[in-house]
Amino acid sequence: MSALRELAELLTWNDFVDIAVVTIVIYNFLLLIRGTRAVQMLLGLLVVVGVYQSAKLARLRTLETIIESFFLFLPFAIIVLFQDQIRRALAGFGRNPLFRRGMRRRIDPVLNEVVLAATTMAARRIGALLVFERQQGLRNYVENGIRLDAAVSYDLLLNLFTPDTPLHDGAVIVQADRLAAAACFLPLTTDPEVSSALGSRHRAALGISEETDALAIVVSEETGRIAIAVDGRLERDVEPKALRAALYRHLVAAGDRQLVAEAA
Repeated sequence: MSALRELAELLTWNDFVDIAVVTIVIYNFLLLIRGTRAVQMLLGLLVVVGVYQSAKLARLRTLETIIESFFLFLPFAIIVLFQDQIRRALAGFGRNPLFRRGMRRRIDPVLNEVVLAATTMAARRIGALLVFERQQGLRNYVENGIRLDAAVSYDLLLNLFTPDTPLHDGAVIVQADRLAAAACFLPLTTDPEVSSALGSRHRAALGISEETDALAIVVSEETGRIAIAVDGRLERDVEPKALRAALYRHLVAAGDRQLVAEAA
């Protein structure tokens, strides 16, 4: 206890602020790269640093010199290797709670487009699978699909899921108010109690809702019915009004509740 007291006396409030800021930056960086290929790249860089320290201790001058030469280009290598993460980090400032009310006004038109598209596809019996990202990132699933980064629109959704088009297989992932990617492959549910009558789209919707907090909309090609998967549960035979209410409840109202909790 005395050692801790002496340490506290040596540290000023500037030191505590400095430590807190560095901790927050490191924590958010780890959240940013979680579930992406950047994790393996970061581990590779740490291995190089470890080899360098070992070379210094063992006085392996040639190896030490080679790695030191590599370190000269390391900042440029980091920019190239982590360019996607850096871009997303800068874009992520828009997800700050201070900007969420503005985001809500942008989400409302998206819900209208999605509900209209889902209703039309159900009437035409066009199979579809849409996944909405919530708090947990879906970057690893976006990366295995075809990148779009397009505005959410009724016409685009219908074109994407029209049979025999290049991107009609797989899921479309929506991040905020943008279509992030199409033809994405999702994990299938492993729940043995799931009905065998459910097809691969429904199983994929359940799978992504079990592994993440995402919300998935499924339009059945066989029955023309709409289903919603969220929190590992599947709600079937959803009417258009109920669909919009569910989207609003999980995507908009839930964000408002989080905003209140964070403010408290």
